[in-house]
Amino acid sequence: QVQLVESGGGLVQAGGSLRLSCAASGRTFSRYAMGWFRQAPGKEREFVAAMSWRGVSTYYADSVKGRFTISRDNAKNTVYLQMNSLKPEDTAVYYCAATVRIISYKCHEYDYWGQGTQVTVSS
Repeated sequence: QVQLVESGGGLVQAGGSLRLSCAASGRTFSRYAMGWFRQAPGKEREFVAAMSWRGVSTYYADSVKGRFTISRDNAKNTVYLQMNSLKPEDTAVYYCAATVRIISYKCHEYDYWGQGTQVTVSS
């Protein structure tokens, strides 16, 4: 069982930066690969970034490559998403998630989800 809680969202101007955090509780957090997804009103949830449970492999959506960075600190049971050069189209609720797979960019392959944190980018 894994419980996830996101934080760090807010309102930022285009070109600015935010760092999201996801605190996890569970006996074997380091055995899960972690991912970030986002969902805008009226749209389906979409993949943003993922990292394998050993931290060796990372995947990024084409829309965020070069701007977003995923990282994790297994000793602190926390995963992060550093978001730079933010654009209005990045506005969404951002969710962290955990999967027993080695790594995945597919929403249906994730087993646990946080409650989400709102990110709003103004122009």
